[in-house]
Amino acid sequence: MSFLIRCRPFRVFGLLTLLLLTTPANAAYAQSPPTQDTTAKPATLSSFDPTPSLVVPFTKLTQAKYPVIDIHSHFGIRLKGNRETFQTYLTQMSDNQIAISISLDAVLGSEEDHLDFIHDNGANAVVAFAHIDFKGGGGEDPANWACNQPGFVRTCVEQLRAAKTKGILGLKFFKSFGLTYKDKTGSLIKIDDRKFDPIWEACGKLGLPVIMHVADPIAFFKPIDGNNERWEELSRHPDWSFYGDAFPDRQELLSARNRILERHPETIFIGAHCANSSEDLKQLGGWLQKYPNLMIGFASRINELGRQPYTARKFFIQYQDRILFATDGPWPNLRLSYYWRFLETYDEYFPYSEKSPPPQGMWRIYGIGLPDDVLKKIYFENALRILPALKPLYKTLGH
Repeated sequence: MSFLIRCRPFRVFGLLTLLLLTTPANAAYAQSPPTQDTTAKPATLSSFDPTPSLVVPFTKLTQAKYPVIDIHSHFGIRLKGNRETFQTYLTQMSDNQIAISISLDAVLGSEEDHLDFIHDNGANAVVAFAHIDFKGGGGEDPANWACNQPGFVRTCVEQLRAAKTKGILGLKFFKSFGLTYKDKTGSLIKIDDRKFDPIWEACGKLGLPVIMHVADPIAFFKPIDGNNERWEELSRHPDWSFYGDAFPDRQELLSARNRILERHPETIFIGAHCANSSEDLKQLGGWLQKYPNLMIGFASRINELGRQPYTARKFFIQYQDRILFATDGPWPNLRLSYYWRFLETYDEYFPYSEKSPPPQGMWRIYGIGLPDDVLKKIYFENALRILPALKPLYKTLGH
């Protein structure tokens, strides 16, 4: 349903006048209507993007306080092979004091393509994780997909061993694993299907952390109606909705992932996007306590964390050894500055994105002002602990 809002700004006196008109005793006021802006144009609810009147102090930050390791970036998906854009972002990394960015866009088995793109641009500050190509050019019929062919898992394990020798530092699983990938019968593949156990085991033995994007925000699994707090966003992107019988239950997806964590305690797993529980930090904290092999990154989730600053600050301090800095970029300088403000200041009610309207909820965020020792862990120390191969590079670039 489409709703139309007519924007007619009133003076305070004019607004009171309208209210008084509701009684006969004040009928005389009707002869002097409030001044109206006749240039105001109708606006649809989806274009509602208010400019706050709130006046509060703000901190102008153009770089992180300490050299950062960004463990979640997409140099292939976002830059699309554009060398000029790549070089521009390398400059931005330096300006923002991002020492190292990890791109998640190498493809296991042909990771040289992405590594060559990185290295040909002289970017020793960018390293890579690889992800598995489940379809492998099999077209639209799941029966022809690579993941449904004999020996697929064994091949992946062999490719992981080879990828490590080429400099790949970890493995990435996108949210399609569990939401859209199907077996040869057309049924959705289960995240915790035991046939994938050799992959998790191999990553543990090879020292390759696994970053997993499982499910999505709570709102994406609810009806797109007036009660959905991200209705405006989902109205623009209905394909982001996973509500209905065609998709698995969100909590079951997360539970399936957790069963993998429990079965493979020697493998380090990184829950992308706060393990998709940024709206429920109590639940997320319970997972961190139960699964010592779970780390989390907060890429594209300062929109959720920043609207609960008291709870988020307590969470970041309590689990300071388990949180990794992540952006989901490359992003423009302005959005990067919001990450610094969120983590380092007590600024109030500022944007989380440079986009207008904001892309992940119609609200603003607050800073959580983390202590320096916590900042260091989140910015680089935790990443160096689980990715010790980065230590020589960070020593060169970060200091």
